This record gives sequence, structure tokens and C-alpha cells, in this order.
Amino acid sequence: MGLNAIAFALTAATLTACGEKAAQSPEEAAAPAAEAEKPSAIATLELSNPSAFPRLDEAVYLSYYELGLKAGFASPIAVWKQAEQIPVQAIDKDADGSKDGIIFTVDVAVDETLKLRIAEADAPADSVAKRTQAEISHKVGGEWKEREYLGGSFQNVSTLEVPKEHTDHSWYIRYEGPGIESDLVGYRVYLDWRNGFDIFGKSIQEPVLQGVGQDGFDSYHEPADWGMDILKVGSAVGVGGYGYWDGEKVIRVSDVQDWRAEITENGDLYSAFKIDYLGWKPVEGVETDLSAQLSMHAGSRLVEVNAKTSAELDNLIAGIVNHKGTELIVGDMDITGHAYTYIGTYGPQSLDGANLGMAVLAKRKAIKETTSDEHNQVAILKPADKEVQYYFVAAWANEVESRHGPITTKAEFETYLEQEAEKLTMPLRQRLTTAASEAETDKPLSADVALDWSKRLADSELERKTLDYRFGGYDHIRKRPSYFEYTTGMVMQAYDELNQVAPEARYADAVQTVMGSFVNEDGSINGYVQDKYNIDSIRAGTMLLRMYERNNDESYKKAVDTLFEQLEHHPRTSAGAFWHKKRYPYQVWLDGVYMGIPFLAHYEQLMHEQPNVDEVLAEFKLVNEVLKDPETGLFYHAWDEKRQQVWADKESGLSGYHWARGMGWLAMALVDVLDFIPEENAEQRQYLLDMIAEIAPVIEKYQDPETGTWWQIIDKPGERGNYRESTASTMFTYFYAKALNQGYLPKDKYLGTAKKAYQGLLDEFVQVHADGTISITDMCQVAGLGFGRDGSYEYYMSEPIYDDDPKGTAPFITSGVEMYKLLKSES
Repeated sequence: MGLNAIAFALTAATLTACGEKAAQSPEEAAAPAAEAEKPSAIATLELSNPSAFPRLDEAVYLSYYELGLKAGFASPIAVWKQAEQIPVQAIDKDADGSKDGIIFTVDVAVDETLKLRIAEADAPADSVAKRTQAEISHKVGGEWKEREYLGGSFQNVSTLEVPKEHTDHSWYIRYEGPGIESDLVGYRVYLDWRNGFDIFGKSIQEPVLQGVGQDGFDSYHEPADWGMDILKVGSAVGVGGYGYWDGEKVIRVSDVQDWRAEITENGDLYSAFKIDYLGWKPVEGVETDLSAQLSMHAGSRLVEVNAKTSAELDNLIAGIVNHKGTELIVGDMDITGHAYTYIGTYGPQSLDGANLGMAVLAKRKAIKETTSDEHNQVAILKPADKEVQYYFVAAWANEVESRHGPITTKAEFETYLEQEAEKLTMPLRQRLTTAASEAETDKPLSADVALDWSKRLADSELERKTLDYRFGGYDHIRKRPSYFEYTTGMVMQAYDELNQVAPEARYADAVQTVMGSFVNEDGSINGYVQDKYNIDSIRAGTMLLRMYERNNDESYKKAVDTLFEQLEHHPRTSAGAFWHKKRYPYQVWLDGVYMGIPFLAHYEQLMHEQPNVDEVLAEFKLVNEVLKDPETGLFYHAWDEKRQQVWADKESGLSGYHWARGMGWLAMALVDVLDFIPEENAEQRQYLLDMIAEIAPVIEKYQDPETGTWWQIIDKPGERGNYRESTASTMFTYFYAKALNQGYLPKDKYLGTAKKAYQGLLDEFVQVHADGTISITDMCQVAGLGFGRDGSYEYYMSEPIYDDDPKGTAPFITSGVEMYKLLKSES
């Protein structure tokens, strides 16, 4: 049965449509009572399928940290789907020697949402089928004679330091290196100078590695009941092997002082091993250690590879052996950088003559280029913090028949790769509610409660990463050096706002440490490049203006003068609105209003006796007149004056969707900019006040009635892939609270909206950890337009969802500050 037929059969036979309920069996009807008797509830979890195809054996990993449990939590954990207990494995995902979370697999139909219960178990679950395995086995009881090991018998070990005598065909390591398998396919890595990655095609679903090679090195190259070795690696890296690109060819991980292998997990659902290559010399004059972890989960053909070098090393590669008579398959490269794509081959390239597909999958932004040499098809990768992450896969036409395959044609393999890339790009939507979080967010809302949540997040982020935003630091979310950018300014302004109502030296020190690190004595700004004309860079200047206003330091004045100078020369549309960036010509984005205009207003008010208020107002007028949908009152994300961008409507120039955070940027800009419009400019103030009065009921209309939060695409709640998104929700909460505090909106109409929104933030997005720190979840990391981002609904669904991104942590802190003021005035 082919891939599409299998997916169709599963969908038709077992899956119910969204909103429909299947008739309950007596066992299911009794499930709530049975579950209620389970001890020590940990969490509830909703899992939704964002794809138009069923997700089969989808792996779900939950860390103890996010579950609110202490590191190394030792009690067994059970996951329940109604009365059915789902097999669970505690794993050490980061291979540091300590269990850090649990993994399980689920099937989720198209448009289905699974509801699961997670609790401590009275005892470990009954044994389940072993569906993965990792092992390494070498001979003992024999002796070395030069480069060969004579006599002895094989023994499985958890770690192996490869003897100096060992080389290829030394008859020492069973099947020549560590192996890993799922119920669909197995792989091995040659633990010698060849460093090839080979494939064991499987004819049965049970584990087979334990028997492979016990009777010699040649046996597994012949068909057996379990399957066979199906790949000729030759002088290539094999399937998904890593190496170095010297500009002309692949250099394998060959010139190595020592090899060390360790089985880090060998479980029923998840297995992994790690190889350390010590003293690798890829080219003359370069030496580094390389540590690589390879892992698999049940029901999958994919192996995840995380490889890190000890020294900076560009041009790491992942490759596939290049066999004659095969067809090259390349995935879409004109996509957002966070989406996964692939290179692969297909054809009769297995040793038994059957069709075999092989591929490497990686994030688009991680692929520098694709190329080839005599032996390999190659993806040259861009390391982030000296690390690369990718997947490799093999699909054999003679694979064991299961609901996953086999895959027997090129067309089926291409469909499979597209679906696997989508699954990696868009994991199952998770809605996790932990007992630890509920115990604390269930308190009655008050001014002190709101302020305490802001302080807790500020302190949590100080512990995790706030000071890393300084110049010379490292942005751990984006995996790059910290820049002078809008998120830096947002976070530091949030600490400053908090410090004004709850003064603490640590908050003031953080602001000075981070912002001060960017400003030199001569007023130059580290990392700032004016001629990029990036409106985002202006946002960080709002905090510099505050610092100059307080301390009258000339270096800060020179710095903000430099930013104002950018705005004086910044490219504009014909109507005078700022381009979003020089590389985004003739484009106005909602984001840019927040990035540039509050700074402009503050600078004009502080530095000029006659502030140019009309210049401030012009951006809002254009956005209000051009980007607003007259039917709904919602705003589109962006506008292209020239109607040339792929995302722009050819008649209106508008993007296609109402992105919630885009409107959040606009809403925050409105209430912030009024701080700097003098009262005597009554006409200009009134225009902005009218915008606030117009946008407030529109945003309220799309507030989720169940939770008080807002959805990623604001006017499509519940649609496939859409999710309640926290950065927009925090921004809208800030908008309402500040507008009420400033008297821009009537309390009798919107106080309830603000309270519901803030409580929604606590109930839906706050995650309390065992160490007392908290996180904010469900943040769209980034969404832009152009350069592979086509502005489609699917695009907005494809960007990664993170915790504790500054675009959400900053407005959470400031919304708590504003709610503190608001609720205090009500008490």
C-alpha cells in the first residue's frame, strides 16, 4: 500500500471531523472517574494537528522544567487518553547524564484535538513493545594482532573508547560501529577513518540490531529474515553523514586522534548515541573536537543529528552518497528561514536492486548552499554557536509493510519528504496546563498580584538571559551575537517601567549594564549601521532618550542624535511614510509604526522647542487610511506602494492577513506616542485618540471568549494550525490597561476587557517551574514578509513558536505594571 493510500485509509477509518464527537463506549464514559483516582496530577495537554494530513506516531517531548517538576524527577509518569494509558519513556534528551523529560507518541487526525492527562503513576507502566534500539558491541576475550582482533566474543557496552589498533575491517566492533533503529529502519556509523553512515533495511518491525553481525561481517550483506544492509557507501559519507567542504570536495571525519562512542538512550520509544571525535583535522592548520548525537523515535525513519565543534568551523556538511542512475530531489529553497527543506535522491540504489530514497532535511536558514562532488550530494550548513542540527532519512521499497509504508515510488517519496518537512516546521500545537501553574495563577486578581507577576518574570529572565542582551553577549533564542535592536530596547524599557513602581537596584543595574554597553564615550553605538536604514534599530533609542533625559550624559545625546539623523535621511514612500527597511523598499509594516514613531515623538518633544508633531502623525494617518480594512476595522500587516512584492495584492498592495502582533505593535504605538504629544496640539492628539476609540472595540470583538486572549491570525479563531498567541495578547492587554489609566478609554466599557485579558495571560501562557521561575509560552518568534515569506496563511502558521521571547516578555512585564496602576486606582 502506498503512502497516500495509507494516510487516506487511516483518515477514513479512524478519524472524526473537528467539532464532531464519536459515541462513547462504556469504558470511555467511565474514564473521568477512573482518571480522577490517579494520584498527583501533573498537567493536562491538548494536542492539535496543524496539517491537512494525519500525524501518525508523532513524538511529543515534555521537559520536567515545563511540567513544573524538579530536574531528575524520579517517579514514573503516566499519560492518559481517556481510559487508555499511552506508553511513556523518561529520557535524557540533552545527553548530560540526567533524565530531563518524557517522550511519547500519538496519532492525531486531520482537524483533531487530543486531550491528555499527565500524572504520577503508582508504578511503572506494564512493558510495551520495544520500538527503538541503540547499541554498540565489541569483542572481548581475544587479542590484537597488528590491526586485527582475533578470537573472543561480542559484548554490548554503554561506552567505547576506540583502541588505537582499530581501523576498518579489524573484526573488533560488531557491524563496525554504533547502530540505531526504529521499527521501520536501522542505521550504523563506521567508527573508523571512513566515518560512513550505512542503512539496515528491515523486513520486520521488531528490533534486529542485537542479532546483526553476530556470525561475521559478511552475513548482513545478504538477504535475511530481518532484512539486510542495503547501501554501498564507498568513498562517500553514506546517508546523512557529516564532514567538511573544502571548496571542491567533502573531507570526511577521518584525520582524528581518538574516537569515543556512548549509548545515551536505549528505550522502547526513543534511542540515541553520541560519538566524540577528538582532535579532528579537516584541513591543514585546523583542529577541533566534534561531538555528534544521533537519535530516533518510534514510528519514524528520521535520525536527528546535533553536531557541535569545539572551534569555529564553517562549511560543515551533511551529505548523501551520489549513486549513478538516481534522481536528485531538492525541496523548496524560496521559503522562510525557519522552515525545513531537503535534498534527496531516489532510484534503484539499494544493494538488492530495489528503489531507495535518501534525504537530508534542515532549516532553510541553516543551508548555505547545495552542491556535489564525485561521491556525494551535499548540503553545506551554517553553524549557529558552533552547532548544526539536521535530519537524515532512508526509505526502502522492500521495507516492512506497515501503516507508514513501504514507499515504493519517487512520487510517494517526494510526498513523504514534503510531509516530514512540514511536521518538523510545524510540530503539533500544544496547550499545556500544569498543576504547578494552576495553583499559582488561580489567585484573585489584584494590583499586588499583577505587580508580583511582572517582578517574577523580570527576575526569571534576569536569571536566564537578560544580561546576555548587552553588547558582546549572545542571543540564545536567535543563536547569534546580541545586537542593538528593538527587542533590546523593549526589554530594557520594561525593566525601567517596573523599576518606577517597584524600585530594585537589580532592575536599574540591568538597564544601565545592557544599554550602557552599546554607547561609547563619543556617542557611537556598537553594532549600529545607519545606512541599513532599518526602522527596527530606532526602537532601542527610546531607552537611550530616557537615560539622557535623566543623567544629561552627552554621549547619550550624541547617540540619539545619530538615530534621529537616520530618520531624517530614511527612505520614504511618496506619501512620506518610512520604508520598513532599505532592503524592504516602498513597504510600510505595522511593526514599523511602533519601532520608529514613539522615538521620533519623544525626540521632538525633548530636543526641539517647536516639535514637529505633524511628522509624528503622518505615519499613523497613512496606516489608518491605507492598511485598515473598512469592513472589519482590522489592519493588514503591511503595504507595498509599488505592488511588486509576492505577498502584495496587485491592486491594493496590501498583504493578505490580519496578523495579531502587527495590530499589537500599532496599538502599543498609539498609547505610547501620546506621552509625547503636547496638550496644546489638540487636533493631532484628537486624531490619535479617535484611532484608539476606533480600534478598541475592534480588538475586543476578536478577543477569545473562552480565554480572554487573541489568536495568531486574529480573525480566524480555531482554523487549522491557528493558535492563541501570547505576544499579541500581552500587547493588547497593555494597550487596554494603559489607555484606561490615561483616560483614553472609558472604564465602564473596557475595564472588564482589560481584566479578562490579563487573567487570560496568566491562565493560558504563564508556566511556573519547580525552581520558582516562570515562563511565558506560545510566542510566534518572528513573522515578516519577503525573502521567502509569502504572506500566506500557511506562512504565518509555519514560523516557530517559542517561550520567553522578548517580544512577549517585555509587554507582559509592562502590562502587569499598567494593570497594577489600574487595579490600585480601583481599590
